[in-house]
Amino acid sequence: MHQPLGFKDPEHPNHVCLLRKSLYGLKQVPRAWYKWFADFVSSIGFSQSKSDNSLFIYRKDTNMAYILLYVDDIILTASSDTLLKFIISLLSSEFAMKDLGSLNYFFRIAVTRYTDGLFLSHKKYAEEIIECAGMSSCKLCPTLVDTKPKLSGKSTTPYKDQSLYRNLAGALQYLTFTRPTISYAVQQICLFMRNSMDDHMQALRRILRYVQGTRQYGLHLYPSSTSSLISYTDADWGGCSDTRRSTSGYCVFLGDNLHSWSSKRQPTLSRSSAEVEYRSVANVVSESSWLRNLLLELHCPIYKATMVYCDNVSAIYLSGNPVQYQRTKHIEMDIHFVREKVARGQVRVLHVTSRYQIVDIFTKGLPLVLFQDFRDNLSIRKLPALTTGM
Repeated sequence: MHQPLGFKDPEHPNHVCLLRKSLYGLKQVPRAWYKWFADFVSSIGFSQSKSDNSLFIYRKDTNMAYILLYVDDIILTASSDTLLKFIISLLSSEFAMKDLGSLNYFFRIAVTRYTDGLFLSHKKYAEEIIECAGMSSCKLCPTLVDTKPKLSGKSTTPYKDQSLYRNLAGALQYLTFTRPTISYAVQQICLFMRNSMDDHMQALRRILRYVQGTRQYGLHLYPSSTSSLISYTDADWGGCSDTRRSTSGYCVFLGDNLHSWSSKRQPTLSRSSAEVEYRSVANVVSESSWLRNLLLELHCPIYKATMVYCDNVSAIYLSGNPVQYQRTKHIEMDIHFVREKVARGQVRVLHVTSRYQIVDIFTKGLPLVLFQDFRDNLSIRKLPALTTGM
């Protein structure tokens, strides 16, 4: 940090200002820290990713390294131990650093290595949420939501502790990072954070009872022989009983691994199921395009077209047919970029039957058997038993 122009005392150039406010409270501090870090890593050969500003990429001949920065926590990986140690020594010469060794814990996410890949878990964090809610000895529940209509904001009994509701709902949002299967249920309760009712708190407690029984579950990542992008998308047309807006969901697989997912209520009303499904296709194509650009920057380009699976035939026709039908001519032009991607051969929109539409887990309540089947397809399982010495 340096004093601004005009504040330095010419008679005492080495004196500093006595601050009335901590540096950590200033808005300029994170910008100054980020600029300092970005300028230094650029000077040693890293380039900043255009897809993710917190990602820095190094490549020289066959040597590659990636730095992922979040505030003052850094994940560093390299193609060789020699390059890894060299970069760590350079960073240590500029910043006060502590090497914590192999990645095993990052922002409450526990990372476990085993024979077949990586296991990402929020077990400890989930236990803290349950304890905060006072439900450590609660009865377990096998599913998150039932198959009845969605929650409504027209209930007449406000929940007495609005602050607790908001805190728990916000904490559950972070839990979705390793537990994608709870995304839809959490999205539903977050719609009522401004004015929650007793019914909404009951739905939140049901999520916690499910989490209590599945604390050992997490997201598995495996080495994959394929590098194609496969996406699934779906929407529940007019599912919100209050606004009649639709809920969109998608998931994107890179090879055999779940990479991105979303469960979100659409911002506008849709006049037909074809329109709402087409909007969902546009959302997942946008996400897939970002992933393709990111992988290109990581020097792992994907040459095959992204496969997008949808269970609505009309939306599939719209993605490849430039004719404006009477019932779809009102759709905004910004989502018609899907046709351009299809025409270029970067995207293929294909049909999948509802029985195998795994993204239904992000848009509606499912029966127990179907829910467990889709959860397993998303690689949300327990950590397998580790052998001694691993």
